[in-house]
Amino acid sequence: MSRIVVLGAGLGGVQAAYELRDHLGKEHEVVVVSPYPDFHFTPSNPWVAVGWRSPEAISVPLQRPMEKRGIRLITQAARSIDAENSALELADGERLDYDYLVITTGPDLAFDAIEGLGPVNGHTHSICTRDHAAQAWEAYQRVLENPGPIVIGAVQGASCFGPAYEFAMIVDADLRKRKLRDRVPMTFVTSEPYVGHLGLGGVGDSKSLMEHELRERHIHWHVNTRVDKVEQGTMHCSQVNDEGEAVKSIELPFSFSMMLPSFRGVSAVASTEGLCNPKGFVEIDAHQRNPKYRNIFSAGVCVAIPPVEVTPLPVGAPKTGYMIESMVSAIVKNIEADLAGEPAEAQATWNAICLADLGDTGVAFVALPQIPPRNVTWAKQGKWVHWAKIAFEKYFMRKVRKGHAEPVYERYVLKALGIKRLRG
Repeated sequence: MSRIVVLGAGLGGVQAAYELRDHLGKEHEVVVVSPYPDFHFTPSNPWVAVGWRSPEAISVPLQRPMEKRGIRLITQAARSIDAENSALELADGERLDYDYLVITTGPDLAFDAIEGLGPVNGHTHSICTRDHAAQAWEAYQRVLENPGPIVIGAVQGASCFGPAYEFAMIVDADLRKRKLRDRVPMTFVTSEPYVGHLGLGGVGDSKSLMEHELRERHIHWHVNTRVDKVEQGTMHCSQVNDEGEAVKSIELPFSFSMMLPSFRGVSAVASTEGLCNPKGFVEIDAHQRNPKYRNIFSAGVCVAIPPVEVTPLPVGAPKTGYMIESMVSAIVKNIEADLAGEPAEAQATWNAICLADLGDTGVAFVALPQIPPRNVTWAKQGKWVHWAKIAFEKYFMRKVRKGHAEPVYERYVLKALGIKRLRG
């Protein structure tokens, strides 16, 4: 019998646990380790931050569905990984041995990289987690009572720009519904070299499309912009040229700000010698396997992926839902093969497919593969994307509650976009 431990219970971790249970025999044990007892549907965080969803509405208690599937859930954080001896040390000091480890922790949020950034010790808010989004909603309500300037965006080193655009447009739509938009100046600040870069070097006509959206909504923007520090009510920025040299100082007043931070690996993972790159992201080969520790696999935001291109300010590559799902399926197949004494051959399809809700419309981005040159690249806009994302949320949450392992992006999103099956 082998024990497979999944570290993390987000989009990748839950999918990994369910697929492992489906594909491996009952003699093998599947264990999930997570500091949270609930699954949080992260793509809905922007809606929580404007009160369109409650935190409870995007959460699923995991104990019951995992018990039903024969998966053991340990609700604790991991303190460290003893990769040489194949064991986790948990927060309470317990030692958990494993035969295979699947790391799907997501990132640590590097708010401390910029003075005054973040919701805990800083002056900005975040939608990276459910709890951060709930805190942002509390602050946003104060703006509704006393309208003032809003600054939204993503700082240098960020690698997930889509939610920043989503949130800016959703806030705009919400303020218009409340008849308050005319009293709230809005500014979008990003380290991207141009609007719609998305960490992907652009996708189809994303530059002109997103510029059009910002212009139509009277949202001013600053690109190639570094956030130097944040004080209460003021964001201090520097705009850089193509060589990354500061050419202009910008001070932006705000009553409310949401800025996505840069990411790094979580401490329990990043501190494991030989496992990660300098930023703490897990090094993997073509089969999602760590080159040094052959019984450790990883998927999702916590894996090391190089930037798509060199930019004046650091801009990371995003790991979107379809890519994470594909990584997880490859891991499951490779563990299954290893248990059978066969070589690992499955590889993930690193394609970027994203449904971005813009409040009252939406944009679908497709980059196949993610890193240029590409076979397919386009961006399409319409209200259908807004409704498709709502339907996708319901579909995915139902999947988690029922303990289903089917690939949701494969069966739902690709079908909605009219794209044929991409795997195999």
